Amino acid sequence: MSSISFIIPAYNEARLLGSTLRAIDTAARALRLPFELIVVDDASLDRTAEVARAHGARVVAVSFRQIAATRNAGARAAAGEWLFFVDADTIISEAVLREAVAALSAGAVGGGCVVRFDGRVPRYGRVLIALFLPVYLALGLAAGCFLFCTRQAFDAVGGFDERLFAAEEAVLSRALRRIGRFVLLREKVVTSARKLRAHSGTEVLSTLLRLAVSGPKAVRRREGLELWYGERRVDPESPDG
Repeated sequence: MSSISFIIPAYNEARLLGSTLRAIDTAARALRLPFELIVVDDASLDRTAEVARAHGARVVAVSFRQIAATRNAGARAAAGEWLFFVDADTIISEAVLREAVAALSAGAVGGGCVVRFDGRVPRYGRVLIALFLPVYLALGLAAGCFLFCTRQAFDAVGGFDERLFAAEEAVLSRALRRIGRFVLLREKVVTSARKLRAHSGTEVLSTLLRLAVSGPKAVRRREGLELWYGERRVDPESPDG
């Protein structure tokens, strides 16, 4: 059985990170898989690193504030033959891990899965999800919160494109698909809808419209991507954000 490196990029994720790491640990142990947990702490100002270590993760400290570079730093530190990139606010199950392992064992170079959002999702968010998730599925793209691949394939395509501040998972998905079988699993992961709850429909839709109008150049700079890189807002469903 190949070993797995779970790579979790994190910026000020002390509140949710523990649940993510516990879920990974439970799933991997249930399948009796050799694995490691790597949290890439990207200049956090909270207890992210402390929470990571308390849950058995190795912490890689960086100061990029750029998601592609942060993910790649975790990959460079990883010892596993299979790389699983999981966001710090995303919960995986034994079922999704079992299906991903089966796909890689059968020769897939990588893949992703369908995503379900936690808690209350505003009406505008439900509309966006209904529009965008089918497009991702039709194009065969992995969502950024959960993407897996072999180390060999990751290295062959050069990892995540560090010129990008967003959409790096889509670009990597397409690159992996060009060199082998890239699968989208039937099982789902659960990720946080906090951004949809904390931002208005006007804010989110205007950001997406600006990206659509500006094209690829819009994701090559941090400016204009405050939805991902701006100060994190309090999640209305959480007493402490």
